[in-house]
Parts: sequence; structure tokens; C-alpha cells
Amino acid sequence: MRSSRRRSLLVPVLLCALAALAARPADSPDKGGGTGLGAKVLRLYEDAARAAQRYEDGRREAEARRSKALEYRKLLDRQRQKTDSLHEELGRVARAQYRGDGEPPLTERLVLADDSQELMRGPEAAAPVDPAVKKAIGESLRAEARLAAEEAEAQAAWQALEERNAGLAERKKKIEGKLHAARSRLEEKAEASVAAGSCPVADRLDQPDVRAGRSWVAPVETYKLSAPFGRAGTRWANRHTGQDFAVPVGTPVRSVGTGRVVKVACGGAFGIQVVVRHAGGYYTQYAHLAALAVGQGDRVGAGQWIGQSGSTGNSTGPHLHFEVRTTPQTGSALDPVPWLSQRGVPL
Repeated sequence: MRSSRRRSLLVPVLLCALAALAARPADSPDKGGGTGLGAKVLRLYEDAARAAQRYEDGRREAEARRSKALEYRKLLDRQRQKTDSLHEELGRVARAQYRGDGEPPLTERLVLADDSQELMRGPEAAAPVDPAVKKAIGESLRAEARLAAEEAEAQAAWQALEERNAGLAERKKKIEGKLHAARSRLEEKAEASVAAGSCPVADRLDQPDVRAGRSWVAPVETYKLSAPFGRAGTRWANRHTGQDFAVPVGTPVRSVGTGRVVKVACGGAFGIQVVVRHAGGYYTQYAHLAALAVGQGDRVGAGQWIGQSGSTGNSTGPHLHFEVRTTPQTGSALDPVPWLSQRGVPL
């Protein structure tokens, strides 16, 4: 790998997708709105990201409630130990007061009683007993009752959150199943277009709000770098002429800078591809796509979505092949990693 700053796909792909997709402006008739299968995949990415966010929030909240319940349980155990110690003290006082004639003193009956508080509220309370011990027993029992109620409340809240999270997990699973099916259909449609030698119709997706002042960006937002520039192997006629970004099918692919689309092609080793011309005589290529969001001749800005990733052409799995050239044709490729780094985009 050329970079030690690879971003892992295990880090929240769906959560990053939520941030990116939530930035889209509202649907507008003059912007196309994105009505094709690719747009459906993006909407399912958004739904899956939201479901994942809700599930993660619920999981963290449930864990906090569980920790609170355990904390109350520890406090309650300590309070019960304190009460037991007070009862032992009362026992010692009772034994000291017992004279062997008549009814046992109140302190002994407090120790033996099932409900010492009730006994102390009765007429027997007039019997001589240490007021400090009596007060301590009452406070300790009240503290026990309060902690028991708080523990029960925290336990009930935890159980309720666990039940809700089970529902959220099921919803998340269903949405991800729909997303998987939609991505498969998108890829099948793309493969059929390539096999027929025709490009799919561009799906004019609602574009994200591009942050002002950014002249250059990475071609995808969340990724893992895979095959680097210059690698040799049986998969390439000579050496690898670009940098690969491992991303799932349907991931939005961005123009790295301002330019004009000079080529849209569907077929051959690159599958569905887009080539953009930039100032300074440079060209960028985006290959193995599953869907298009631009047409030839379109003007694009840095960060604008130009298509969606796939695995068309000579590809062993979903990824984006990104290439930088000095001409629109193959054979003039530069290493994209230092080229982007020089423009403030480290990978």
C-alpha cells in the first residue's frame, strides 16, 4: 500500500453515508430528482445509515441504563450490609437490657420483627431505646427502600430499551437486506448494459452540498485503498495504471476537481467509465462503475457525484478504479496518490 492513512470500510460506512446523503438539497424538478435504480440504492443507503444510527444510539443508552442498574445494586447491597450491622447492634443492646422477667425489651423485638419500622410506630415505641439507634435504623430502612425503587426503575428502563433495540436491530436487518437486493439489481443492470455495448441512462442524482473553498477531494468519501498504481500481475496487460478504492456497489463517486466530462464509455476492461478534463492538462478516469450521473460534455465541480461504483469490466469485486492522465487516452497515467497529495488530498 502506498499510504498508511487508509480509511477502513469497517469504520462506519453507513454512518458516513448518512452524513453525506443528509446534505442533499430537497428534490427539485429542474435537478432530475434521481428516480432510477441507482437513486433507490442511495436512498436505501440513507435509510440503512439512519437505522444503524438509531440502533447504535439505543445500544449505548441501554448500556448506560444497565450500568446505572448495576451501580444501584452495589449501593443497595452496601446499604443492606449497613442495616444488618445496625440490627446486630440492636441485638447487643437487647441482650444487655434483658433482665429475664416479663416481656422482652423493644430492642430485642426490633431485631426479631418482620417489620421493625411498623413495630417502632406502635405503642411499644414508648419503651426505652437508644434514640440514635432508632433513628439510624429508620434512615437505613428508608435508604434501602429508595435504592431498591431506583434499582427497579433502572432495571425496567434497561429491559425496555433492550426490547426496543431488538426491534431496531430487526428493522436494520430488513433495510440492509433491501439494500443488498437493490445493489445486486443495480450491478446486474450495469452488466447487462456493458454486455449490450450501450451505456445506461444517466440518473441525475440530487447532489450533495459541496463545501466552498475545496478545490480537490478524494473520488469517494469512505474507502479502503486496494491495488496501488504500478502493481504487476496477471489481471493487467502490463502494470496497474491507477489506484483502486474498495467500496460497496452503489457508493457515490465524486469528481476530484472542477472540469468537463470528455468521455462516457461502457465496455472493455474498464466497464462503465467516465473521464473528466481538468485545468492544467490533466484528466481523471473513474472506471468499473455501476451507474452514471453525468453525460458527455457536462460541466462538473469538485465533489460532484458523477456516478456510482460497481464491478463492471475486468474486475474481481466492487471497487473504483481511479486514474490520472496527461491525455484522455490510456498510456499516459500518473500515480494518483502523490498527485492528489500535492493538491491537499492525502489518502
